[in-house]
Amino acid sequence: MAQSALTAPVRGYLPQDRPATPAMISLGLQHVLTMFPATVLVAILTGFDVGVTLFASGLATLLALLLSKGRIPLYYGSSFAYIVPVVAIARVYGVPVAQAGIVGTAFVSILAGLLIRQVGKPVLDRVLPPIVTGSMAIVIGIALAKAALDMATGVCCLGDQVAAQGLSWFAVAVTTMLITVCASVYLQGRGLLGMLPVLIGALGGYTVALGFGLVDFTNVATAPWFAMPRFSFPAFTDPNALTALLAIAPIAIATIPESTAHLYQISLYVDRLADELGRPALKIKRLIGLNLVLDGIGDFVNGMLGGCAGTNYGENNSLMAITRNYSAPVLMTAAVIAMMLGFVGKLAALVGTIPTAVVGGLAIYLFGVIGLQGVALMQAEKVDLFNPRQLAVGATILVVGIGGSAYADGSIPVGAYRLPAIATAAAVGILLNLLFMLGPSRAQATQADEAVEAPQTVQQPAA
Repeated sequence: MAQSALTAPVRGYLPQDRPATPAMISLGLQHVLTMFPATVLVAILTGFDVGVTLFASGLATLLALLLSKGRIPLYYGSSFAYIVPVVAIARVYGVPVAQAGIVGTAFVSILAGLLIRQVGKPVLDRVLPPIVTGSMAIVIGIALAKAALDMATGVCCLGDQVAAQGLSWFAVAVTTMLITVCASVYLQGRGLLGMLPVLIGALGGYTVALGFGLVDFTNVATAPWFAMPRFSFPAFTDPNALTALLAIAPIAIATIPESTAHLYQISLYVDRLADELGRPALKIKRLIGLNLVLDGIGDFVNGMLGGCAGTNYGENNSLMAITRNYSAPVLMTAAVIAMMLGFVGKLAALVGTIPTAVVGGLAIYLFGVIGLQGVALMQAEKVDLFNPRQLAVGATILVVGIGGSAYADGSIPVGAYRLPAIATAAAVGILLNLLFMLGPSRAQATQADEAVEAPQTVQQPAA
């Protein structure tokens, strides 16, 4: 008996693979659902237009996939790392002035990418070793843990109604999480269904939320079918544009280890799947310079149109690792859907009816996977956590990044200043690693350690 297309065995898709059209659309929609919560949340927090942000994220992703010829399977969305400076500038001087700063981040990333392409990956590996990139991935995932739980418990939205509605809200979140986890574990390798755990979890949670009355269709009824996103252009001639540039552009330095970690993680998983399928390893991590250039192009698109500054998305990386689907055509489909969401008012409104409780349930799983991918990266690169230098770099990044993110606005209070936690963690880790590079070499340090630990030979007196 022929197997259903939904359950026919599929071991995974490599970047160059193109699933059948129905599968590609459903897999693309799952990517949109995965990036949607964080991308929209950043837009809401920074005061940027949601429709523009969705359109810009789709366009940035599409351009990146086309310019990389489908070799780098990543989705580009809004980044939490920029929230503090962007909010500060946008509230005081307006969104167009903040856009000028975002365009500045584009040039920082592009210059970094071009520099890396000139000096080569070995130099980058010395400046950004796996202990830095892996620890930053852990920070990014775990730093979002409170945001996931706030959405799952209703603390983010219910206000004084937490006590009255919090139980049903949390029940929906937990149900969503359990359905997603079970689908990812027990349906893996079972055809298309095994590659749609997030979509299955979202639909299951959505159904439960309907029963609890947590779904509101009011905006769908009133939304127009066609809605032009409110595009805006950067105010380069504003006298405060330089202030925005100096406040926002340097944050791009913090996203470099984040972006590098994401590329290394995906490279690791893609090559493992290629090995299982008996196909050549793609070694995507060699394209780190190009990846940073594409990050910069994405920020240029966002800055010019009025979208939030961003980077490639750990959430979508988690989805790809869970489903073993790294297809570039699927990501292109997701990009087109995201762009459509910016124009189709009712479609965007329908996606917007997904309750925050459902999003919270998905986030608990996805954000956790981001963190564990950092662990997987360090394991794969054989990071020696018995080495005090590695421990020092990793431990400092974790405490500064995770501890700093625990503050209300995600920034560390230092006197009259506030330092963005994730950016500061990246800078501290990089500088500490460079400090060790200037000291004795690893071989010298190891020899010194062995000399100290070696048992002393006692000379016997001559007879």
